[in-house]
Amino acid sequence: MSRTPQSSESPQLTVLAGELRVVVSKLKRRLREQADAGDFTNSQKSVLLRLERDGPATVSMLARAEGVRPQSMRITVAALEAAGVVSGKPDPNDGRQTLLSLTPSFLKIVRTGRAAREDWLFRALNAQLTPREHEQLAAAMKLLGRLADF
Repeated sequence: MSRTPQSSESPQLTVLAGELRVVVSKLKRRLREQADAGDFTNSQKSVLLRLERDGPATVSMLARAEGVRPQSMRITVAALEAAGVVSGKPDPNDGRQTLLSLTPSFLKIVRTGRAAREDWLFRALNAQLTPREHEQLAAAMKLLGRLADF
């Protein structure tokens, strides 16, 4: 369902793409200001999100999912373990492997931070947008979702 833009549309799409990037970045920054779970590298954040979303995993599983070498993933995981946000236990299916998961205390921090960001966003939506604009934003969410899944 892709469509090649007409030449007269290209300048408008270029402007729209730039504006969308700026607005999304600014919104992301504002949300990050509301509650931050710590200073983690991008690769560490990615592992934390994967463990939260997909559940316990071995270093090998994480390395495959993230497209990195197991040695690199071991370094990332070791830093997360040292920070007390990830812990391991023997894999019941293969005692030679360790299943890693988020610690309960860190999971609580993640959920608290997410709730704070969602609360800020709810209040911002309520204070800054009209009910009609809420509807427009809901429609735009479908489009943004399609872009994110591209």
